[in-house]
Amino acid sequence: MILFFDAEVFLADWLFVILDPEKHKKYVFINDAKKLASFYEEHKDYIWIGYNSHHYDQYILKGILCGFNPYDISNYIISEKKPGWQYSSLLKDIQLNEFDIMTTTHGLKELEGFMGNDIRESSVSFSIDRKLTDEELEEVVKYCTHDVEQTMEIFLHRKEEFETHIALLKAFKLPLKYISKTKAQLASIILKANKANRSDEFEINIPSNLKINKYKEVVEWYKNPTNHNYDKYLEVNVSDVPHVFAWGGLHGAREKFVGEGIILNLDVVSFYPTLMIEYGYLSRNVEDPKLYKEIYEERIRLKKENNPLHKPYKIVLNSTYGAMKHKFNNLYDPRQANNVCITGQLLLLDLIEKLEPYWTLIQSNTDGVIGKLEKQEDVEIIKSVCREWEDRTKMKLEFDIFKKIYQKDVNNYIMIHEDGSFKSKGAYVKNLSEIDNDLPIVNVALKEYFINKTPVEETINNCKDLMMFQKVVKLTYKYSHALYGDKPLAEKTLRVFASKSEDDKGVFKVKSNGRVEKIANTPDRCFILNDSVKGKRVPRRLDKEWYIDLAKKRIWDFIGEIK
Repeated sequence: MILFFDAEVFLADWLFVILDPEKHKKYVFINDAKKLASFYEEHKDYIWIGYNSHHYDQYILKGILCGFNPYDISNYIISEKKPGWQYSSLLKDIQLNEFDIMTTTHGLKELEGFMGNDIRESSVSFSIDRKLTDEELEEVVKYCTHDVEQTMEIFLHRKEEFETHIALLKAFKLPLKYISKTKAQLASIILKANKANRSDEFEINIPSNLKINKYKEVVEWYKNPTNHNYDKYLEVNVSDVPHVFAWGGLHGAREKFVGEGIILNLDVVSFYPTLMIEYGYLSRNVEDPKLYKEIYEERIRLKKENNPLHKPYKIVLNSTYGAMKHKFNNLYDPRQANNVCITGQLLLLDLIEKLEPYWTLIQSNTDGVIGKLEKQEDVEIIKSVCREWEDRTKMKLEFDIFKKIYQKDVNNYIMIHEDGSFKSKGAYVKNLSEIDNDLPIVNVALKEYFINKTPVEETINNCKDLMMFQKVVKLTYKYSHALYGDKPLAEKTLRVFASKSEDDKGVFKVKSNGRVEKIANTPDRCFILNDSVKGKRVPRRLDKEWYIDLAKKRIWDFIGEIK
């Protein structure tokens, strides 16, 4: 049983809107702590779902139940930028099975914008220094209800995130009250970790099976105590590709690279979990290291059976490394985390060195490498080299062959299979979704250009769906308001479209000191549509040339030319 909720807090008023999707009921509480407390008592065993509720709404609710002034708590969190749990120790005594569906840095209005929905905001200012009128309260309830409904829609897009979290609790027989804990926190509980203080962070253990001859300087760099500083990194050419080796990973790539023929992508399977198991790099705070291996083996078994229950096991395995670097997690063990990361880099460098005579390296990045082969016979040579590396290092590689690659840099590329399917990475060519849908027409135009050689003009000019041209922008807390030309705007999230009209203006943002800045990546002339754009057709005033020019610029960023 689940509820969706949102709070709004003003100086002299507060309100909650709560929706029960199963009963199709809406509950509104305005300045009535007793009624809210009564509702809470009846529903405290439910799961309460919100957007950014983990950092804000749950503490407003708990504070009201404890008898605190919600405005004081809101001010503590927003203006003073302090975590809600620090406001009072009494808050932790309030049971609340709260789940936050916010999994990215995007605000709720941004996601509403991506979905093409209405992102207009209430005209009632949060800075009002009096009680709200009945009309103002009615408007706030309307917009708060809209936000809760939008949270429900986002939940449907991220339902797997929620279901996996529930499956994690069930798989390891954890109480429902843990629903609000992060994956890293749950991993520490499941692995029965007990925090310990140590001072051996940079005592790196280089494995004896490492075989690096040509690039020994990288190994020596990590051994050198003068480099035991997270701000330091090593720049070096490896296989004629500029590389950076650092304390958080390695990366190297040929920039603006186009390759065609036999493009081989090698990824190390479960790289970090395998390193922790095979090399003893699991957090030393774990009560019984065998448990981590058992979880790993159970995950492999379930995956082979195509059993979706493998997902919660994967969460534990993959969350552990990050938790080992987090000071407030019981798995915190930075030495072991460094061992995992550095050994992973060096083993990958080992593989790159062995493959160097047989292919042209295109890029390397933390857990995989991409290279180009000259002829089909070389595939078997590569596989033979890889088998030796796998046997020696106890790692496993996945092979994938593509016919073409377009690469801007290590974090932006698209690789195309013979059948036209592709693998991509980076903002320009990533797979978009309804809740990640910014300038979709430019994204599609680039893919069509790279995959099918379709001119960007053809893709963009043939599109009639206005939503495909949307650019959604959001002001951060550093800015007081937005401007359309010189006209102040009440809204801080805007959906803009490039305009051909000479009468249309640009959009700007104003800092608290009055400094005006153009909002990045927006047209010089645009029109704003913050109501729903679903199903709307392209109007005559839309400047498609702006999108064509942007698509061409991005292609140039990728490969340095447009053919």
